[in-house]
Amino acid sequence: MSDALILAGFDAGQTHCRCKLSRWHNGNWQALGEGQGSGVSHLQAAGGETRFMEAIRSSLHAANPSGMEINAAAVGASGVEQGTALQDRASELLAASLELPKAHCIATGDERTALRGAFPNDAGIVLISGTGMVVIGRNTSGLEQRCGGWGWQLDGAGAAFDLGHQGLQLSLRMADGRLPDSPLRNQLWEVLGCRTAEEIKAFVVQPDFQPAQLAQLAPLVSAAAEAGNLEAEAILNRSGNALAEAVQAVALSLGLTQPVLCARGGALLNLAPLQQAVDASLRRRQVDARWEDRNGDACDGALTLALERC
Repeated sequence: MSDALILAGFDAGQTHCRCKLSRWHNGNWQALGEGQGSGVSHLQAAGGETRFMEAIRSSLHAANPSGMEINAAAVGASGVEQGTALQDRASELLAASLELPKAHCIATGDERTALRGAFPNDAGIVLISGTGMVVIGRNTSGLEQRCGGWGWQLDGAGAAFDLGHQGLQLSLRMADGRLPDSPLRNQLWEVLGCRTAEEIKAFVVQPDFQPAQLAQLAPLVSAAAEAGNLEAEAILNRSGNALAEAVQAVALSLGLTQPVLCARGGALLNLAPLQQAVDASLRRRQVDARWEDRNGDACDGALTLALERC
């Protein structure tokens, strides 16, 4: 491996794609540039490949306006599952976008770049809880294991979407008289611009419905739990238990007896009742874990993966 490499790491999201450009020299990273470009859609969606390549090129141009020659690159993108034909295709598109040999490029899931950002070469587990959720870990042998994150239709517990979804179901039970009414019902409905249960039903079946629309309700459910709403508290506890369950499964699979945990995603970082629910469930499960703040982000993780391609 040369000791003077210029590498690009990408974090490809739906709204935008970020790129970090760094030089690896004498065993250290030297930041060269950072930029943002257009977003991506699922690679297999209509126009997905074109959007992917445009996101890579536009974000690289923003980070590298002078056009420095790149030696290798990596990208993390949602829906790119490890070991699949889709991963191979995404790696081919990354290489084509940058005019690099395919052997010098790798595309993977954004949960794996987040993992390597937090734990570049050491063992640990990352809990990602934003609109969606996934838990992924790595041991000292370099083995990785993920748990959860199979989409909001199948596996949303532990995510902001699920908190909002469960909260909205709770509001309908209140509207029906199955539970006593509370301020939470009106708060949730006002955010969605609805006034009746019938309008809520119509809202969620619209063709353009997006999980993020319910994820935005999560802070209201969390606040209700903090204010003593027992039903809202039960929702937070369920999500916290789902995250702890995934942590336990990953730790057992990787042989991590005292796992180091790192939190990522707005729900887990910003909603104290969810954090507390995770900790309580880990204690009940007798998982001897500790939390650490880690500075590296998904672009940093992608840079580490790019370095491994050289």
